[in-house]
Amino acid sequence: MKKIDKSLMANSVMPDENGFFGEFGGRFVPPMLEPLMQEITDAYIKIKDEPSFIQELTDLQKHYTGRPSPIFYAERLSNELGGAQIYLKREDLNHTGAHKINHCLGEALLAKKMGKKKIIAETGAGQHGVALATAAALLGLECDIYMGEVDIKKEYLNVVRMRILGANVVPVASGLKTLKEAVDAAFEAYLEDPVTQLYAIGSVVGPHPFPMMVRDFQSVVGVEAREQFMDMTGKLPDNLVACVGGGSNAIGLFTAFLYDEEVKMYGIEPAGTSFETGNHAATLTLGKPGMIHGFKCYLLQDENGEPAAVNTVASGLDYPGVGPQHSYLKDIERVKYESINDKETIDAFFTLSRTEGIIPALESAHAVAYAIKIAPQLGKDKTILINLSGRGDKDIDFVVEKYGKAYGL
Repeated sequence: MKKIDKSLMANSVMPDENGFFGEFGGRFVPPMLEPLMQEITDAYIKIKDEPSFIQELTDLQKHYTGRPSPIFYAERLSNELGGAQIYLKREDLNHTGAHKINHCLGEALLAKKMGKKKIIAETGAGQHGVALATAAALLGLECDIYMGEVDIKKEYLNVVRMRILGANVVPVASGLKTLKEAVDAAFEAYLEDPVTQLYAIGSVVGPHPFPMMVRDFQSVVGVEAREQFMDMTGKLPDNLVACVGGGSNAIGLFTAFLYDEEVKMYGIEPAGTSFETGNHAATLTLGKPGMIHGFKCYLLQDENGEPAAVNTVASGLDYPGVGPQHSYLKDIERVKYESINDKETIDAFFTLSRTEGIIPALESAHAVAYAIKIAPQLGKDKTILINLSGRGDKDIDFVVEKYGKAYGL
C-alpha cells in the first residue's frame, strides 16, 4: 500500500459541513426536506457530545447490548489453512445477533430526545429491522419496518421477531422486491410525515448526516477491537476484513485504524453468481459514481444511468450503492475492495460452522471466505481480524433448502 496522505485522510475521518467525503456524499433531497434534514444534523451534532447522552448510550451498550463484544482466536481454522492467524470480532454475540444494534440504539435515543413518536426504516436481511424494533420497544417508540417481499420469504424468522417486538412490518412488492425497493418505500413513507417520524437509516448511506451518524455509532467496534487485539497479541492486526453492502460494519471496524499504515484493510462485496450477467452486487468493483437515495457514491447502473438490479445470496448486501466514505476510501486507496461469489460464501458458512462451532450470517461469510482465500498466502506470523458482523440463525432455513443436500444435510 502506498504511503497514507494525511491531508486526504483528514477528510476521510470526518465529512465536511455539507456531508461530503471528497466528491461523495452530500445531501440531495427535495427542498421541503432540507430544513428537516438540517434539524436532524443540528440535533445530532449537539447531542453526540453531551455527557448525559454519552452515558445513557454507554450504559445501554454495556448492560443491554452486552458490549464489549469479544475477539476470538480461530485456532482450528488457522491451523487448517496453514497460514495467517485468524481472529474474529464477535459482533454476532450482541443482543439481536449483529452489529446493527450499535447504531439503532443511538438513532432511537436521538429520536426520543428530538420528541419523535415513531422510527421507520428499511431492512434487507432483517437484522437492522430486528435491532430497530428492539430499540423502539425499549424506548417506547412506534416502529415501521419496510421489507421486500423476496426478503420477507427468505428471512421469515426475522420478520416474526420484528412482529413479536411490536413493529409493523410493511411488505414491499415493487421492482425486485428486495432492499433497494424497501429503501424507496421507507423514504416515501418518511416524506408523508417527516415531523413526527425519524427515518433511522440502516447503514452508512443516505443524505447527510446519516453516513456520519451511523459511522460514529458503529465506531465502537473498531475502538474496542484495537484495544482488545493489542492486549491479546501485543500488536495491531496486519489485516482487517469486513463485508460491504452499505458498509456500516466495515466502517465501524476500519475507522479506528485509518491512520495505521501497517494495517491493510479489505472490504468484501458480493460477486453473486455472475459478473457477466450482472447477477452480483459488487458496487465498488464494477460501479461508477452516481446518485441514489439522496447522496453520491459508487453505484451499479443500468444502460440509462439508473440503479441496476443486483443479486447476492446475502440479503443484507443486496444494494446497488455503497456508503460515500467507502467510495472515498477506495479512491484514495486506503482500503482495497474485493469480491466473493455465492459458492465461496456458502463454503465459508459451513467451514466456520464445522471448524469453530460458529454459524455466521451469510453477509459475514463473505468476509470469512476472503480471509480463507488469503490466509494460506501469508506467513504464520501474520494476522487477520474479521468483523463477524452477525450470526447465521436467520439464514439456516434458506441455506438448508437451497444448499443443504450438497453439504450432507
